[in-house]
Amino acid sequence: MSNSVSVIIPVYNSSTILPELIRRLFAVLSMHFNQFEVILVNDGSVDNSWEVIAGICNEYSWVKGINMMRNYGQHNALLCGIRAAKYEVVVTMDDDLQHPPEEIPILLAKLAEGFDVVYGSPKTLPHSWWRNLFSSLIKQLLSSIIGIANFRSFSAFRVFKTELREAFAEYHNPDVNIDVVFSWGTTRFSSVIVEHAPREIGTSNYSFWKLFNVAIQVITSFSTAPLRIASFIGFAFMFFGVLIFVYVIYVYIFLSTLPGFPFLASIIALFSGAQLFALGILGEYLAKMFLRSMNRPPYVVRETTTNLVQDGANQ
Repeated sequence: MSNSVSVIIPVYNSSTILPELIRRLFAVLSMHFNQFEVILVNDGSVDNSWEVIAGICNEYSWVKGINMMRNYGQHNALLCGIRAAKYEVVVTMDDDLQHPPEEIPILLAKLAEGFDVVYGSPKTLPHSWWRNLFSSLIKQLLSSIIGIANFRSFSAFRVFKTELREAFAEYHNPDVNIDVVFSWGTTRFSSVIVEHAPREIGTSNYSFWKLFNVAIQVITSFSTAPLRIASFIGFAFMFFGVLIFVYVIYVYIFLSTLPGFPFLASIIALFSGAQLFALGILGEYLAKMFLRSMNRPPYVVRETTTNLVQDGANQ
């Protein structure tokens, strides 16, 4: 097991639970590690989370705080924290105590077996059925993009070797998915079953539409699969069009008649729908290219409690 660890926690509207989270983290980290730090990344909270973080940093020298200019998203906040980590292993976890700090040694023990990334998977999914279904679909997408068959144990509760960040050191796009960029540096992923506690305060920030947007982002930002699907649909409808043409010629020659207007209208609608579907996919990729051409940073740091970063926009 590693002797030093950095714990990265994106924070969003969790001012009431942070003191308890830090207390439990200290009990675990001080028992198992010679050196450790906790980096709290305030991702545009609208409550007094930053004030609470600043107070905690004043009380504990091993806690660092980064305050983002606005809300950039969980993975963008993680990217910022990961780049500021100084120890050999990084742990990422949520700020709501659904990921018990007491389970961190279990993840690290699995990492010591020779893996580069280890996820803490819950025994049972803690959310509603639709949320669990959507999460499973997103994990399937990630598994396909990363290229690891049947691996669907992705979780925000993860540990990995800090050196892995060199694989995405030059990544500056605003669309970030930490799990995908991990795959640029390794294929040695694993998971272990850990306890996941019920959310003690507040509700999840992930609505149906946020999860849907996450799925679209993952598909269009890190995969060309939709373009291949559009090509396949185009080929299939071209083949279908040939069959329709053969059918029309057959009817005209052998039955001395032609299909009527309803038939023609339905065929036009069918092919127009396929064309619009393909154009929509192409438009999504063009929009991604346009946004990336604007050179937007993945995050910008407003302030830190220590000199963790020089310029968040250039990280």
